[in-house]
Amino acid sequence: MQLKIISWNIWIDGYFDQTVDFLKTSSADIIGLQEVRADDPGRNIIGYLEELGYKHVFAPVKKTWGEKVWNDGPAIFSKYNIIKSEKFILSKTDCRAAIMADIQIGGKIFHVFNTHLIHTHQRPSKIQDEQAAALIKALPLERVIVMGDFNATPDSTAIKSLKNTLVDSDPTSAPTWSLYPEGCLECNPQDVSTRLDYIFTSKDIKTNSFKAENSKGSDHLPISVIIEI
Repeated sequence: MQLKIISWNIWIDGYFDQTVDFLKTSSADIIGLQEVRADDPGRNIIGYLEELGYKHVFAPVKKTWGEKVWNDGPAIFSKYNIIKSEKFILSKTDCRAAIMADIQIGGKIFHVFNTHLIHTHQRPSKIQDEQAAALIKALPLERVIVMGDFNATPDSTAIKSLKNTLVDSDPTSAPTWSLYPEGCLECNPQDVSTRLDYIFTSKDIKTNSFKAENSKGSDHLPISVIIEI
């Protein structure tokens, strides 16, 4: 049995019509989205995916970007039953969350995590390392899928620590960010040349066909992988 997994930071300032167009035709079994807002009825991605038949869990947290306070976070959407969920706060400073969904598939329970770590402009960060360590501590030993916008490059301490526990589904480290310079005014990215987005699995799960997908709905590219169960 094969399942398609998608992870995507849909960007608070993203283009909603293009976002939903991609998701509608993605044929995904499980979707992890980051920067899902809890208070934006004009971009009701949760309601849209519910209409497509997905169950969901959501972990918004309030955070300050510039002069604005946003209430957003990671969400998991599944075509299969979610039998349990849990929210993990990964750091008290620059608060970020991970959401876990226990999803029943073919008589087995898969532990699916989605998160969005602090953006450090690709520089070392003790807070980001703390968030990665807290996430690793929360992980079960088997049947684990971890996805998200980790805001960390492959050579960062955070990603290296995750790779000590999990398997990176994209050994080529294809770049995923940024389609738009507005993705970060400080970084001012001019092309898609940086990898910040990942799908990891525990060692007992086989994956194939990793892909950085095409959509201009966000500053991040959506990523996908096929898992075999």
